[in-house]
Amino acid sequence: MLMLMAMTRNRLWLVALLLLPLAASAHVGSPDVYYDGYAGQYHLLVTIRPPAVIPGIAEIQVRSESSDVAQIEILPLRMVGPGAKLAPKPDTAERSTGDPQLFNGHLWIMDRGSWKVQVNVNGQHGKAELAVPVPAISTTSAKMKKTLGLLLGVLGLLLVSGFVGIVGAANRDAKVDPDKDPTPAQRQRGWVSMGFAAALMIGVLVFANKWWGTEASANAKLSYQLPHLQPSLEAGSTLQLHLDNPNEKAFLTQFGMERADRLRLDDLVPDHGHLMHLFLVRMPDMKSFWHLHPDQIKTGEFSEGLPGLPAGHYRIYADIVHKTGFPETEIGEMDLPAIAAKPLSNDDSGGADLSTGDKVSQLSDGYRMVWERESASLKTKQPIWFRFRIEDKNGAPATGLENYMGMAGHAAFIRDDGQVFAHVHPAGSVSMAAAEMAMAQDPATLPNPGPDMNMNHGAPSAEVSFPYGFSQPGDYHIYVQVQRAGHVETGSFVAHVEN
Repeated sequence: MLMLMAMTRNRLWLVALLLLPLAASAHVGSPDVYYDGYAGQYHLLVTIRPPAVIPGIAEIQVRSESSDVAQIEILPLRMVGPGAKLAPKPDTAERSTGDPQLFNGHLWIMDRGSWKVQVNVNGQHGKAELAVPVPAISTTSAKMKKTLGLLLGVLGLLLVSGFVGIVGAANRDAKVDPDKDPTPAQRQRGWVSMGFAAALMIGVLVFANKWWGTEASANAKLSYQLPHLQPSLEAGSTLQLHLDNPNEKAFLTQFGMERADRLRLDDLVPDHGHLMHLFLVRMPDMKSFWHLHPDQIKTGEFSEGLPGLPAGHYRIYADIVHKTGFPETEIGEMDLPAIAAKPLSNDDSGGADLSTGDKVSQLSDGYRMVWERESASLKTKQPIWFRFRIEDKNGAPATGLENYMGMAGHAAFIRDDGQVFAHVHPAGSVSMAAAEMAMAQDPATLPNPGPDMNMNHGAPSAEVSFPYGFSQPGDYHIYVQVQRAGHVETGSFVAHVEN
C-alpha cells in the first residue's frame, strides 16, 4: 500500500511538472494569494501560488517581519466538509539561506474548491497559527505536448515489445540446454505465447486508453469557467445585473453526489457588509472608476441606481463570496449613456474624471495621495507592499482619516486591457469573509460570517499599504480608496510591470 501511494505521488509530480495550463482565480487573471496577518504576536506576509492544474503543488512563501521565528509548518485543509477536520501531517517550511526571515514550502492541493493553508509558527513568543484561504481551481484540463507524447509512445512501444519478447523467450528457450537449438515444438510454443502476450497487452492498452479518455473528459467538465454577468440599463439610470453560474455542476462528484462546496447563487454571504462589490471602469482612458454595492433582488439578480457618470464603454467586475468562503469575480461590459448626477450612498464611491499619475494623484480640497514607490522596476511574481501617503494642501500628513467599510482602505489593480483585475485590502488579496471562515475552528458552523475583523493593524493614519504581486506583465491602473471626514477619496496611479 505504501509503495502504491509513493508511486501515485511520483506520477502526480510528473503531471504537475510536465503539464502547465494557465490557471484561473477568483480574481480575474490574478491567481496568487497575498495575505498580511498575525499569528499570535508574529507578523507575517504569506504568499501562495496555487497549482496551475488540480491536483497540483502550491508554492508557499512566508516572510516574518521580525527575527523571532524559529520554525514554520504548513498544511492544507478544506474550508468545509469532512476534510476541514482531518488535518494531515504538516510540512516544515525551509528557511532561506540568503534571508533568515523568509520560509519556503510546497503543498499538494488534491481537489477543487475552498481550501486554506494553515501556518503554524514556533518562536520566542511560543506557538501560534494563522490560516489563509485559497480558492483551488483551474481553467482547463492539462494537455500533453506532442513531442512528449511521441517520446512516451516510443518508450511504451519498446516496453510492450520487450515484454512480448521476454514471454516468448521464456516459453521457447527456458528448457533448452545452452548448446542446443529449440525444437520445432518449442518454437511453436514460443510463437503462441508471444501471440497471447501481444493480445493481452493490446487489451490492456485499449482498456487503459478508454479509462484515461473517460477520466480526461470528466476532468475537462470540471474545469472552472469565468462567470460572465449580463448587465442591462433600466429606467435610464438603474443597472440590472443577472449573474452567470457556469460552475455549479463542476462542484458535483462524478457519482452525482452533491458536495459541500458546490457553487450556488443562493448561498452568498456579506463581505465587509455587502453581498456584492461592483466595480465599473470606463475604457480605454480608465479615468471614470466606480466602486458600488448593488442590492440583491432575488437569487442571481442585483440592482444598483447609478451615480452621475460620463458616457462610454465600461468594464464590469462583480465580487461575490459563497457560503463556503469561495470567492468569485463575475465580469461583463456594456456601453452606458451619460447618467444624471445624484448623491452617492450605501458606501458607494468613485470619480468621473480622476487625476492619474505615476507617483502623485490629486484629491479634493487640495489634498493629494502619494505613492511611496521604490525606484526599482516592477516585476511579476514579486510580493510588494504598495504604500500610499495622504497629504493635505500644505504637504503635511492628512488628518481626519476614517475606516472605509471596516478597514483603512481598498485598492483595485486593473491591467489596461481589462484582462487582469484584483480587489485588494490592507490584509491582502483574500476576501475578508473567507479570512474569517479560515480562522474559525469549524467553518462549517458559520452560516454567515460575523463582524469583519479589524484588518488595519491599528487606527487609520495618513498612510495605507496593500500587499500584492503582479501575475502578468503590462500597463496597469491602480485605484486606492480611503475615507476622510465622511468622504471617500480615490487616488489613481499608472504602473508598468515587466517579466
